[in-house]
Amino acid sequence: MLNQSQALDRAFQALADPTRRRIIERLTQEPVSVSELARPLAMSLPAVMQHLAVLETSGLVRSAKSGRVRTCRINPEALSLAEQWINARRSEWERRLDRLGDYLATLKTEGDIDDQDS
Repeated sequence: MLNQSQALDRAFQALADPTRRRIIERLTQEPVSVSELARPLAMSLPAVMQHLAVLETSGLVRSAKSGRVRTCRINPEALSLAEQWINARRSEWERRLDRLGDYLATLKTEGDIDDQDS
């Protein structure tokens, strides 16, 4: 569980940056070279490489070098871990809100009964 927690921490730290989220969004379309990833970003190639290093360390992105070209691709398993964590929190809050709704409905019903007794 500790390894999973550390992997999740690294994924969310990586996703905290808007540039890295843009890179992830681009890679969800298809694998692309580092230079293609850098093209629309307003930063130097070394800065893009630093962002990619964070994404690779987090496990969200994998890259492979073929000749002079480094191609990056998304790692769906790492994204799935973050998705599972978010979905578990969503389910928990939905249950809490459902219970609150039930409680408020009970209060309203009890209030209606009390009003009729008067």
